[in-house]
Amino acid sequence: MRLASFAAALAGVALSAMGALAQQAIKPAIVYDKGGKFDKSFNEGVFIGAEKFKKETGVDFRDFEPTNDAQIEQALRRFARDGNSPIIAVGFSQATALQKVAAEFPNLKFTIIDMVVDLPNVQSVVFKEHEGSYLVGLLGAMASKSDKLGFVGGMDIPLIRKFACGYVQGVKAAKPKAEIFQNMTGSTPAAWADPVKGGELAKSQIDRGADVIYHAAGATGIGVLRAAADAGKLGIGVDSNQNALHPGKILTSMLKRVDTAAYASFMAARDGSWKPGLSVLGLKEGGIDWALDDANKALITPEMKAAADKAKADIIAGTVQVHDYMSDQKCTM
Repeated sequence: MRLASFAAALAGVALSAMGALAQQAIKPAIVYDKGGKFDKSFNEGVFIGAEKFKKETGVDFRDFEPTNDAQIEQALRRFARDGNSPIIAVGFSQATALQKVAAEFPNLKFTIIDMVVDLPNVQSVVFKEHEGSYLVGLLGAMASKSDKLGFVGGMDIPLIRKFACGYVQGVKAAKPKAEIFQNMTGSTPAAWADPVKGGELAKSQIDRGADVIYHAAGATGIGVLRAAADAGKLGIGVDSNQNALHPGKILTSMLKRVDTAAYASFMAARDGSWKPGLSVLGLKEGGIDWALDDANKALITPEMKAAADKAKADIIAGTVQVHDYMSDQKCTM
């Protein structure tokens, strides 16, 4: 039922009605964010959703991994000229290029993840990352023995500050006097693909006493998680479920369901129910969550799970308000 409600939030995709809708011939495509398709995080989540669509429908998709901004616009335009639709633009950095290309091809469908492009043929999907970050912060604080925790971000942008601020709020909800160290990897897109530096930043936080470290850094985060595991500390994954990368050493992962966003966009286009507009997806919509599975279940005590479940319910009900850094560019915690 969660998938159905999520897809409904994504431009009215009604999975229960798929059989009654005429199937459309589509040529889907994806332009990934910089950092690589198999980053074990953000990009790979989109790929997993597309692969699920392909497996269920038999409809293949094209994709491209850019290494610079110029390649993004080139890839979007090339796919559009070839008649691909819908085309998924992965990441905020594609907004400028998509604004141009989508305007040039008004009869094609485009979906952008993590940014809003206001055009009649564009579907914009953004997430309430601060809500999920609050939950993993709460769990991290409860698991911490030193009451010192870390956060490693990728590119220093408001979106990643949003993750960090939600995390700090969750930590402080469990342990008001806890100390949180924060580092950003860099100020350019290269910050998403530097696991060596990610590991170095994690080690510096561990040297200061951190025993739980959350990353929101794309492929850079692989180095963060490895450094924490090697030091006998706990990492927290992001976007995709990263628990299995180091079983028993990753406390949990903050799930950002870009996989379902990609799947729903393709499926809606195929079934004729695709619509443009904005979707904002959080805990209530099933677009955000935290991961509990065989790889981390021994780390999550009944008390921790109960606290996270209560916090999740309270956030959905509105009785707990998690501040969104992007609303005012501030985090007062």
